[in-house]
Amino acid sequence: MLKYDPLACLPSSEELPDSDDTPVDNELQNIIPGLLKVILAMVWAERMDWFFGIDMGIYHDPDLPAIVPDGFLSLGVERFYDEGLRPSYVLWEEKKLPILVLEVVSKTYRGEYSTKKAEYARLGILYYVVYNPFRRRKPRLEVYKLVNNTYELHDGNPVWLPEIGLGIGIERGTYLGIPREWMYWYNQQGQRFLTPEEKEKLAEQKAHQAEQKAHQAEQKAHQAEQKAQLLAEQLRSLGIDPDLI
Repeated sequence: MLKYDPLACLPSSEELPDSDDTPVDNELQNIIPGLLKVILAMVWAERMDWFFGIDMGIYHDPDLPAIVPDGFLSLGVERFYDEGLRPSYVLWEEKKLPILVLEVVSKTYRGEYSTKKAEYARLGILYYVVYNPFRRRKPRLEVYKLVNNTYELHDGNPVWLPEIGLGIGIERGTYLGIPREWMYWYNQQGQRFLTPEEKEKLAEQKAHQAEQKAHQAEQKAHQAEQKAQLLAEQLRSLGIDPDLI
């Protein structure tokens, strides 16, 4: 008897559109998720069970268009498919909901505090992170956790995410040569992980310090050798053979 597999009838990620073709109206909508992704690539360099998508469609229903957050994180999935990577994120293929979605608010609101928030809650996504760089009187970063099908706001900066094993927060720094407020990952002690630029700069500083120490050690050895030669000459002037001492 033939077995019916309903998943076999659904379109694959290769057959679905990989974008909603909606242009972003704020460069930060790409750069901020991009920074989070490159930091993760260093922090979780040995892990192959995670995926961070940027401006990528998440397909949750074959009859509905994809939702396209600015960024999202999934755990327990393959980090890479193949050399072509993922064209989109299809739930009936991945079988894993993203554990976190990120929206960076532009000057034109797109439902980040209403329709999108409700949609992510309906899907069951555990963490919803909203960053609004234009806010002045309210917190620019809001981290929500789904509790009993409702998002609850978590106070703090950074906010620890135990199911992910990382914290997320904002602080001023420099990335791509741009000094401003950026979003970072943090460890449980509240220390943020370095950007690639910072890590490279730190490595250069350590290499320079090691070079300086080596040079200082060489200078000390040279000075000690000079002192030994001077002492030997003084002993010889007194008629003492230093080699016999």
